Amino acid sequence: MQTIGLVGVGKIGLPIAENLIKSGFRVLGYRRSPMPEFEQLGGAAARSPADVGAQADIVLTCLPSSEALDDVIQGADGLVGSARPGQIVVELGSHPLGVKQGQIAPLAAKGAVFIDGEVSGTPGMVAARKGVVYLGGDADACKRLEPAIAGFADSCIYFGPFGAASKVKLVNNLLVAVHIAAAAEAMALGLKAGVDVDLMIKAVATGSGGSTQFGIRAPWMAEKRFLPVQGAIPALAHYFDLIGEFADQTGVATPILDRVADLYRQAMDKGYGDRDVAVMVEFIGSLPRNG
Repeated sequence: MQTIGLVGVGKIGLPIAENLIKSGFRVLGYRRSPMPEFEQLGGAAARSPADVGAQADIVLTCLPSSEALDDVIQGADGLVGSARPGQIVVELGSHPLGVKQGQIAPLAAKGAVFIDGEVSGTPGMVAARKGVVYLGGDADACKRLEPAIAGFADSCIYFGPFGAASKVKLVNNLLVAVHIAAAAEAMALGLKAGVDVDLMIKAVATGSGGSTQFGIRAPWMAEKRFLPVQGAIPALAHYFDLIGEFADQTGVATPILDRVADLYRQAMDKGYGDRDVAVMVEFIGSLPRNG
């Protein structure tokens, strides 16, 4: 039984682990806090990132911040400490490209390969194997990753050079932010229109105006089902500065995202940040018509 290492067993990491275990892999996981759900699924808990690396030739990391990524890779008990020739480490979270690039050399000095990875999808989509994995970096290493990725996702796309996966994720999440806000605006209007809401959602979701985010979140908006959180506004807002920097580098204007980002920030200021981003329907619905 092949062991896959997983550092960062959170909202995305947990369904990744569950699918890997179902696919017959031994999953050795680590996070700073206890992992009862992970262990109940059959995962094995490690003592540190270095302990994970010592037992796995493929290590997936899914970390919430640049500081966490630096610590997991290069910290006192980090993956560099147990890295070895032929080992592959892939970070599946979103960070400034320079931060990801900064992990390449320390691992390469030990013979390990670091890959730029991203996951597109909500935790529910990942659990249903509908998340899409993006990879960028060494082609041979990405090819070797394919069986492990196939253990938790039905779709994996290799984009070529290191950093390409991160760039595509930013393009994707620009659309996610816009689509969710647009869905919330449309639903705020539709909920007050006096029509059959269930039929309206079906018509729009299967028609020319539908989107993945409308299909997922419009029913939640109609039912005011904002918990449990699949993705909160602050988690989405994490991408706004990253997208802005990317747009600055490429010289492309983002007037629609700029307006949408301002709406999300207003919503957070009003206290909507602790629920699923579908709660934007309530925030937008509370705005004056000519405000």
